[in-house]
Amino acid sequence: MRNAHSLERRVGIEHYVSDAEGTGGRLRDAPEDFRVREVEAMDAVDVDEDPGDYPSLLLRVTLREWDTNDFARRLSDALGISRERVSWAGTKDKYAVTTQLFSVRDASPDEIPAINNADIEVLGRIGRDLGFGDLAGNDFDVRVRDADASANAATVTAQLQAFLTDEDAVDGAATEGETAAVAVPNYFGHQRFGSRRPVTHEVGLHVVRGEWREAVLSYVGNPASAEPDGTQAARRFVDEQAASDDPDWHAALETMPNRLRYERSMLHRLAEDGDESAEDWRHALEAVPRNLQRLFVNAAQSYVFNRILSERLDRGLPLTRPIEGDVVCFADRDVPDRLYRADPDRTQVATGRRVEVMSRHCERGRAFVTAPLVGTETELAEGEAGEIERAVLNELDLEPADFDLPGEFDSTGTRRAVLLRTDVETTVDSDADTYELSFSLPSGSYATALLREYLKTTPQDL
Repeated sequence: MRNAHSLERRVGIEHYVSDAEGTGGRLRDAPEDFRVREVEAMDAVDVDEDPGDYPSLLLRVTLREWDTNDFARRLSDALGISRERVSWAGTKDKYAVTTQLFSVRDASPDEIPAINNADIEVLGRIGRDLGFGDLAGNDFDVRVRDADASANAATVTAQLQAFLTDEDAVDGAATEGETAAVAVPNYFGHQRFGSRRPVTHEVGLHVVRGEWREAVLSYVGNPASAEPDGTQAARRFVDEQAASDDPDWHAALETMPNRLRYERSMLHRLAEDGDESAEDWRHALEAVPRNLQRLFVNAAQSYVFNRILSERLDRGLPLTRPIEGDVVCFADRDVPDRLYRADPDRTQVATGRRVEVMSRHCERGRAFVTAPLVGTETELAEGEAGEIERAVLNELDLEPADFDLPGEFDSTGTRRAVLLRTDVETTVDSDADTYELSFSLPSGSYATALLREYLKTTPQDL
């Protein structure tokens, strides 16, 4: 294994599992260099069915250089409806060509507008709004340009094949243009925590500990060197006010750039409603949208997961098969085979003879070793795997009961596969400094978990 990039270690990612030198290179030189198509998990009825029973139109939209939230806002504005009536199954990168599903409640097909850089197809009607998870996964076609050593891509692929089979090397590794079965640690990608300023998990950790003041200040203050100078200055001013005996939140609000609307919303509540109690600080944090409130806690859970996964690698414990005491979940049987998706609702503790049986299931892609996304209903593993989970929680001063929180911050938790399997095809262009990767991933996993092994570059370049 190789040590991860220093910025990745800030979010709990400690290792690359391939030893080969990275290819370097750039992603997204053009939107067409990064293509993503959702593998759909939602069937629609005919568009002429009764809107009373099927109130939402289901759309398949191919977007070029559109942020998902921005497109939803543009679509709702063009329809003259509330943004709350537009939903989607997954958020995608802006600098890409993405094909994804949207639903529009209480609209007719002839009302759907034409929008620049968006190809909109009406698939039919569904009985409810789309929600996160209403997709099975995503198919990716990614081009890497200006690679320092594109030939290294084949070496990385061979090492990821070996990682899947838990061997030192692979005989007859896939050659260029062939499909290879590979695996990587199922890390939460850097973008989960903030690509420029990875603090989302820090806010969440403060929330789970009941440190509402620290949570707000971690988000509103706490400048990062990657931010524009004006933004850094505004955040430093917030930190100065927080250290003052008589903070001036009105002045801090005036200093904060208008584009940072969430920070401004929190400062507005502090300025108007005060900062005398923990409830005041929680009220300020709740000024942001509910999905962001949930994201704070989700990011904290993701950070804990990454730490547990890294510690497991540190100890030389396998990700491809269980050890005594591991919690194993079975594969989701309702998605295409190429997605290798775990079903966290079907778990079993690997003990005694079950270890060998579950190992065979894992080898065939029918089951997965898991680690917790900790919440109030989390049952930790046994044996050494459980020791790791408890040690990480103790170091962070957390326990499952801490996630019993008010409002959107509450979480019951779940389990997540520690291994990300896929079949990858690698093609090196004739100019030798560009190569392409084609692969599919289940929903909830990050393409960067795989791409980082190939490029071995800074997270911002992924």
